[in-house]
Amino acid sequence: TPQSRRPRRMKPPTPEKFQFPWRRGNQFELLVDGHAYFPRMLEAVDRARRHVLLEIYLFESGTVASRFIDALTRAAVRAVQVKLLVDDFGAAWFTDSDRERLIAAGVELVFYNPLHLRKWFGNMFRDHRKLLIVDGDVAFVSGTGISDAFDDPKNPARSWRETAVRVSGPVLSDWQALFMCVWNRHVPQALILPAPPPCVQAVDMPGRVAMSRNLVVQDIRRSLFRRVRDARRRVWLCTAYFVPSRKLLRALKQTAGRGVDVRLLLPGPHTDHPAIRHAGRRFYSSLLRHGVRIFEYQPRFLHAKTLLCDQWASIGSSNFDRWNFRWNLEANQEVDHPDFAVSVRNMLERDFLESIEINWGQWKRRRWPTRLREHLWGRVDIWLENLGQRRVK
Repeated sequence: TPQSRRPRRMKPPTPEKFQFPWRRGNQFELLVDGHAYFPRMLEAVDRARRHVLLEIYLFESGTVASRFIDALTRAAVRAVQVKLLVDDFGAAWFTDSDRERLIAAGVELVFYNPLHLRKWFGNMFRDHRKLLIVDGDVAFVSGTGISDAFDDPKNPARSWRETAVRVSGPVLSDWQALFMCVWNRHVPQALILPAPPPCVQAVDMPGRVAMSRNLVVQDIRRSLFRRVRDARRRVWLCTAYFVPSRKLLRALKQTAGRGVDVRLLLPGPHTDHPAIRHAGRRFYSSLLRHGVRIFEYQPRFLHAKTLLCDQWASIGSSNFDRWNFRWNLEANQEVDHPDFAVSVRNMLERDFLESIEINWGQWKRRRWPTRLREHLWGRVDIWLENLGQRRVK
């Protein structure tokens, strides 16, 4: 008879490793729309005494940009270190005169991944983060751009809908490290800053910096899947561009099937990329059949990126879509605290009231031109995804 074998001892699951840990002792404040967060950001810059670090994707010359240029140059004149990291593609409408104003005042200006024909697909890698850090005391994390689109001086009611988080506490050390990591790859002399000073917050809110770096680091996506799968009461996802992976679609449908309140808040008729909206709408039928509720925001362009799973929230630059995770540098602030979750829930509930909910019965009866646009742009999306996979390999 064969010798009896000992049962194999199962190894405990390996804990997930993220670039940055959870840190306690923070305070987070939710700020809705440019008219709320731009003044707070500019006020922080005007109080700066040591350094101002601004990492931004979109910098378009205009009224909002002039306000920031004025504040940054004032800070530089006060001998504050001012570091401005702008994505080269996002700076297409950043005029030479505005650039010269900053440089003349002593602002150090660096452009991420300058465009060049010889790079071919290398031009696709972009810095999509939106981050302002002042003196290591306060940071602002969002999906905004330095652009009049977010605080339209001519038509405020049409300003893009966006969300920001004001951050203070120990997570500032991670935000500062994240900025320096990218900055130091683009300058001959490394930026070395002291660790942010310790501070005591009135409210102890646990927080973590979540980042994505192309296909190398995918902390945002890993958090997304884990939190969606583990949710017990709600999964509310707000994103400007909805082109999900099969894995995310499956997770959303399975979570809704467990009786969890799964909702998507997506752009309605106002969007800067109609083709992406049409490509994403081809997934509505499957999601609606599995109990996922879909809302399309009506008053203006919904550019915000927010995920709320029970009392955990993630807010920042990432749109939770395939394109962002494949090509972009992204960064979100994660918060796990009931008070902050209530503020996010209240914000999203107001947005739902200004949205139209897509009804399954009505969606089945949509007209053929709508179906045709979904099909055609869906094929383009699939072609681009396959092309990107081949190029990345």
